[in-house]
Amino acid sequence: MALDTAVQRAFERALDPRDVLSDPVACRAYECDGLTGYRVVPQLVLLPRTAEQVAAAVRVCAEHGVPFVARGAGTGLSGGALPVADGVVIGLNRLNRVLEVDPLDRRAIVEPGVSNLDVTRAVAQHGLYYAPDPSSQQVCTIGGNVAENSGGAHCLKYGFTTNHVLAIEVVLPDGSMVTLGSDTGEQLGPDLRGVFLGSEGTLGITTKVTLRLLRTPETVRTLLADFPSIASAGDVVSDIVAAGIVPAAVEMMDTLAIEAAEQAVHAGYTVGTPAALVVELDGPAEECDSTFEQVKEICDRHGCTRLHIAGSPEERAAIWRGRKAAFAAVGRISPDYFVQDGVVPRTRLAETLDRIAAMGAKAGIRVANVFHAGDGNLHPLVLYSAAAGETERAEQLSSAIAELCVEMGGALSGEHGIGTDKACSMPKMFGRDDLAVMARVRDAWDPHGICNPGKVLPTPRLCGEQPGKYRAHPLEEAGVIERL
Repeated sequence: MALDTAVQRAFERALDPRDVLSDPVACRAYECDGLTGYRVVPQLVLLPRTAEQVAAAVRVCAEHGVPFVARGAGTGLSGGALPVADGVVIGLNRLNRVLEVDPLDRRAIVEPGVSNLDVTRAVAQHGLYYAPDPSSQQVCTIGGNVAENSGGAHCLKYGFTTNHVLAIEVVLPDGSMVTLGSDTGEQLGPDLRGVFLGSEGTLGITTKVTLRLLRTPETVRTLLADFPSIASAGDVVSDIVAAGIVPAAVEMMDTLAIEAAEQAVHAGYTVGTPAALVVELDGPAEECDSTFEQVKEICDRHGCTRLHIAGSPEERAAIWRGRKAAFAAVGRISPDYFVQDGVVPRTRLAETLDRIAAMGAKAGIRVANVFHAGDGNLHPLVLYSAAAGETERAEQLSSAIAELCVEMGGALSGEHGIGTDKACSMPKMFGRDDLAVMARVRDAWDPHGICNPGKVLPTPRLCGEQPGKYRAHPLEEAGVIERL
């Protein structure tokens, strides 16, 4: 159902008429996020330039009962920014200023459209950096990082977004503005900052964030090691942690992921090796040197077939370019793919990957694996061809992999969120009472259900329909009914 003309005019008064997109072709550019299997064209796209305009737009939504979805760079991989057909998208990419840098207190205040990497670029001159670094670091935005509680390669040592956000300015679903948390990180009363952070855009819209910054490490040492099996590489990870070593990062890639990354960026990985580990240590030089020798010894003990130590910043950058290119690079070896995201205990990595391989073989679908091995955060890439009619099997396999992680004692998501993709799997992890409490919290913030509806929590409508591309009803195919 099209929005009433009067409602559109209200949005144009709240912003600028030029910042309200109504052309269907223009709106189609916002029909999905990085999970492209789900697509919905919104009625309007609103592009505010200030926090006050965001609040004004939300007030119009609240007054007229219009559902809205906040969107940053659109790099999310769980359908969290999927529009609502009878609603609007509120794009935040124009709120992209670094408002303040305080090198003494080591914090920065930024708008939600600032990219993750641009925070570090803005503070590097002070010998500081922003620790969370998702693979999409160059393009993903701080607002999206807050929504998903993003992690990245260095979360093993430095934690997730929640560990580096002190305060958040939020527009609530009624259009009012509040600040959650404080510049010191101390909470007065309940931790509402913690409730909001990671809520996937279902409780309001971020308009300003105060970030904690860290001192740039004195030394960084990085190695790339090949192994004869996933199991042996997994044993290395376990032994590193058991030795009391806390690396800045421990990443693993399998044969398919390595093949794709090498085709894309030629980073120097060994094509055909069953598993490769990227291990990075940082900190004081003497500590790094000593610990690095321990890591090399552990790698040798578990049958390392090739050990490459980055000898320069350029070599280190090349190793990370290969790892961070993996998601996009699999497009070179498969026309279509789903990126899954789950967590398992480190000790069950090899077992889980064996199960995934067996599940893929049974479905006739290839699965590439690239993941944060240090904290057991898996990112299986389910490769398929829509043209060959493999979409439904691939969707089923992707969901089954997420639910396998729960069976293994882990979780449905490590950092990509539940969104649209895994909402129907939530009962595999949470009981009815758990889900009811989550719904009550959400209702307290958004009693009219207009803020990013249909995400995270399962609903009869969502879970009673087959996700993915539109499928005609049998009565429609028979000519009895028509699609409006």
